[in-house]
Amino acid sequence: MNKLTSQKVIENILMSKMRGKVLYQGSFLTSISKELLYVKAYDMVMGKGYQRPVDKKRCIDFAKYLSKGDDALFPPILLNAASEWEFVPYDKERPNFGRLLCRAKASLMDGQHRERGAQIYSQETNSEINIPFLAFHFLDEDEEIRVFDTINTKGKAIGLSLSKYLRRDSDELSWVATELMIRKESPFHHIGTITGKRSKGRHVTLQNIYRLLHILTNDSNISSFSKEEKLNIALTYFRSIQELLTEEWNDYNEYRLSHIVCLEALSLAGKELLLKSKHETRKQIDFQSVQKSINKLKSLDWSVNGPLRYLKGLNGSKSLANDLRSILL
Repeated sequence: MNKLTSQKVIENILMSKMRGKVLYQGSFLTSISKELLYVKAYDMVMGKGYQRPVDKKRCIDFAKYLSKGDDALFPPILLNAASEWEFVPYDKERPNFGRLLCRAKASLMDGQHRERGAQIYSQETNSEINIPFLAFHFLDEDEEIRVFDTINTKGKAIGLSLSKYLRRDSDELSWVATELMIRKESPFHHIGTITGKRSKGRHVTLQNIYRLLHILTNDSNISSFSKEEKLNIALTYFRSIQELLTEEWNDYNEYRLSHIVCLEALSLAGKELLLKSKHETRKQIDFQSVQKSINKLKSLDWSVNGPLRYLKGLNGSKSLANDLRSILL
């Protein structure tokens, strides 16, 4: 499984140490990665396997990511050379810089989807790219499994909210959602959290706001507006609600107005109100008409012990949205 038909050489390698373990850092072309690497599948007959089956969709998605060109950066794959790769320095003056003589394949510990995705990209574009790697000179089978387990169980995803924040310069709704969170005049400024971690008084995540915006603006008559116009629409709509129902908006424990189930209902009904108030031919919304309709929300009982106390989930939002339509429209 790990045998090579002939010795391979990898140039421009940097050798270092981490906690007593020798590491090699460098890169190789996609054309030789198949020859240099093998995967210890969880169901392998000989030895201790641990790798899950590769997810082809993730590989294809990564290949698409690589098509972005110079912006498509990615971290090194992690390998175990198991003493089969020998480091030879170029000269005595640079003992940590040289080449690797590869007598056998290295075990691919982390980065299956990146490596396969790079292969797919190279095949589809008929071009070569470098795959960066970090290789341990030697780990025994148990050490290798422990490192794999640590990487795949101790790591924590950044979460959808922080992901939206990081994409704010390339995704319109992420930008609008972020602006609604950070602007002091926004009704979400004091009740929102960018990272997605809720705390006392901050129960609305950036991902929540992103979804509210998607609901509010997903009709083609509104989605065609610029991001600045969408921000103004959302800011005006939700601020009008906050100013009308200030106590209900700010008191999460006593009122349900700023609970996600109710905010989504307000977005569902709000979209139809905006469409009704939009000029037929121009990108213009009659906010006076919108405000007049919003004033009718004062008649609703938003208390946690009132008629809305049992509302939950998407079905709850849809049910409340139907009631709101009868009031707003």
